[in-house]
Amino acid sequence: MHLAGGPFGYAEVSAPGLPPLRTAPPVDYDGPGDAWTPEHLLLAAVQTCFLFTLRAVARKSSVEFTRLDMEALGSVARYEGVTRFAEIVLRPTLAVSDGANCERIFQILEKAEKACLVSTSLSTPVRLEPVILEPAVKAG
Repeated sequence: MHLAGGPFGYAEVSAPGLPPLRTAPPVDYDGPGDAWTPEHLLLAAVQTCFLFTLRAVARKSSVEFTRLDMEALGSVARYEGVTRFAEIVLRPTLAVSDGANCERIFQILEKAEKACLVSTSLSTPVRLEPVILEPAVKAG
């Protein structure tokens, strides 16, 4: 990976074969508010790692899902004069097929969170608040 930037404004992250990514500080730190921030990138890394790990765990466990939508929230606090993430909350909403074993699916979600390379590499705790969506039962 490569980063290019000057004393002010945006920075660009790039890697061979990938489109460049424009980054900037968050608005709270005088950033413009229209670019990916390091905080966004960290949460996005946790989210994408979770999804890709979930795919592998679900496949190995013969558990199927039809879609994952997920919100990620990071709370920030100061500890000993240093601002850092205090917690990351993942709120996955998993759509499953009719007749799915929801208890088993919750286990798969937890296993994916515990096996994700990115979140297990962080000292920040990651908490799951999952929701399972089953197909609506049609009245006959």
